[in-house]
Amino acid sequence: MLIAANATTRFAAAPAASVTDPVVNWFNDNSGALFSGLVNVVIILLVAVVLRAVLGRVITQGVRRMVSSHQRINQATAKAGNLVGRNGSTADNSAERQQQRAQTIGSVLRSVATTIVFGVAFVMILGEFGINLAPILASAGVLGLAIGFGAQSLVKDFLSGVFMMVEDQYGVGDVIDAGDAVGTVEAVTLRITKIRDLNGGLWYVRNGEIMRVCNMNQDWANAVIELPLDYSVDIAHAERVIESTIEDFAANSEFRSKILEKPDLSGVIGIGNGSVTVRIIVKVKPGEQWALGRALRSRLKSSFDAAGVRVAYPVLPGNGVGAVKQG
Repeated sequence: MLIAANATTRFAAAPAASVTDPVVNWFNDNSGALFSGLVNVVIILLVAVVLRAVLGRVITQGVRRMVSSHQRINQATAKAGNLVGRNGSTADNSAERQQQRAQTIGSVLRSVATTIVFGVAFVMILGEFGINLAPILASAGVLGLAIGFGAQSLVKDFLSGVFMMVEDQYGVGDVIDAGDAVGTVEAVTLRITKIRDLNGGLWYVRNGEIMRVCNMNQDWANAVIELPLDYSVDIAHAERVIESTIEDFAANSEFRSKILEKPDLSGVIGIGNGSVTVRIIVKVKPGEQWALGRALRSRLKSSFDAAGVRVAYPVLPGNGVGAVKQG
């Protein structure tokens, strides 16, 4: 009985040993290469992480220097152009937007750096495992070429968005004219710009389709007021009334901090259709031209009524097209 049990045990252990021995032998033969490969993978990952951290810091510092340099240039330009108001330079008003722009540009560049660094690290790790990279790289090249041809508009929008942010063409809160869309910028991404027009409509404009932009909120603005006075008005008297009104307007505590320069009475700029047109220009802080223009027009209306200065009425023909009919 004992002999039979020993024989059974030997026969039962034989298959297990026959299966285990090749695995152990393979591990013994390749343990050095396996250990070396794991060490290489760890080194590649560590180098990738360190390189990504260094690039992130370099990008952040570079973007901050770019923005600070742009702010210094704006301040120098403002001082050279005598654009310093009573409450500071107009360049200080855009500091918040400059910070937002720096954060956006830095985020995009850091994302690109992360993709490149870890993409290269992944390919190197595949090489450490003995995978042939030639077919993978060839397939990636063909796929990238196909995506490039199929998504040309997307690439165009992306590049236009990057240049728009780098050049600081406009930002959130600016009133811009981008062709068909005119209004306030509500959001800016690398692909589209959202513009809210005067009627409340929200326009989604692709950055690649914006051929030109008029920014009405950058550095400074002009409130331009044109007054059509009656042809019979004494121009000298009317100009005295206008100058007195705009001087009082500029000295008002409600508007004084928003006005950058003394309002300018340009004088008569046109004569026709029974009217004499006089122009007033007020240099103001960006975005204040519309509110100040409305307030100044209201004050001029009150001054004209008090001084007896008549505004022009359109002269209609007595006969022909547009004639006034009696009876």
